[in-house]
Amino acid sequence: MSTPRLVAKIEAEEPTLRLAVLIDADNAQAAVIEGILGEVARFGEATVKRIYGDFTSSNSASWKKVLHKYAIKPVQQFAYSTGKNATDSTLIIDAMDLLYTRRFDGFCLVTSDSDFTGLATRLREEGLVVMGFGENKTPDAFRNACHKFILTEVLRPTQPEPEKVSDPKTEAAGVAAASGTTIRVTTAATPEKPQLPRKFMLSALEQSSDESGWAHLGTFGSYLTKLQPDFDSRVYGFKKLSDLVKSRQDIFMTDERTVPGREQKQLYLKPR
Repeated sequence: MSTPRLVAKIEAEEPTLRLAVLIDADNAQAAVIEGILGEVARFGEATVKRIYGDFTSSNSASWKKVLHKYAIKPVQQFAYSTGKNATDSTLIIDAMDLLYTRRFDGFCLVTSDSDFTGLATRLREEGLVVMGFGENKTPDAFRNACHKFILTEVLRPTQPEPEKVSDPKTEAAGVAAASGTTIRVTTAATPEKPQLPRKFMLSALEQSSDESGWAHLGTFGSYLTKLQPDFDSRVYGFKKLSDLVKSRQDIFMTDERTVPGREQKQLYLKPR
């Protein structure tokens, strides 16, 4: 269940959580580090940024290029034996050392490895906010051990659309059409977005609504995270939860209400 501190910091204008960002180099991608740190900045300040792995290995080459740029402290860990992951143990020991300093409000664990489920659970037992970052393959056990889990796929930088140039295949197809010859041209398939979990969202809306049946967007979003820590509107193609709600008028009714004494408006919704 999400802690009141996490919800308060999410809704606050200035994030103040002191966070320790710990990265498992063996189970994380360097290509998304900018997106991860940007996401962390939404919730608080990354007071500590450390990455754990064997940086003498060629597999860590991509990480070496970004460590200085983002001021991430590398913690070298040699593999003691084949098939054993010494990196996990080092990260967990460091996390517990940082925990007992009592200087942090939360931890950000960047990994797709379920072996850190116990660590996430232990940190939560101490009343700290735990945020997880991992790929879609991350097991549910680790996802649900976090207050909030964010898929790194949605944090990948978008590639600019290439300029239109003459396509040899298209030209060949035109020549073939003129000559009566058939040429089969294949294109790369675009990955489909997952289907919106309508039943789950309506269940969260029911729990977050008041006696009139209306729910504040912030309260609704908080319940979504409580029920499913890895829920993220960006997975379904929407930058914000408000954009998702407004686009699905077949499911939700929306009402923008003016806050008394302020020009700001707040969004409320109810099932249609």
